[in-house]
Amino acid sequence: MSVLAASTATGGWVVGYVIGIVVVLVVVALVVPILLLAKGIGDHATVINDGLSETVQHTAALKGLEQTIASADAITAGLRRGRNRLGG
Repeated sequence: MSVLAASTATGGWVVGYVIGIVVVLVVVALVVPILLLAKGIGDHATVINDGLSETVQHTAALKGLEQTIASADAITAGLRRGRNRLGG
């Protein structure tokens, strides 16, 4: 009877270890693809950030666009006044 009890207790440990190993393998199988996707996203984010930095440099001159528009409006208003004075 004690041999049967000892083998049952040992069998419980074996089942526990097997279940534990299966759980760990399932978790690893789920986490590895997530980590690979995160790495891919990180790589793409670097490329996107570089592109945005380049865009900032290329569009820096647009800060003065309002001043350019105001100057163009003043010039065209002066031309209209001149045309009106000349009768045109």
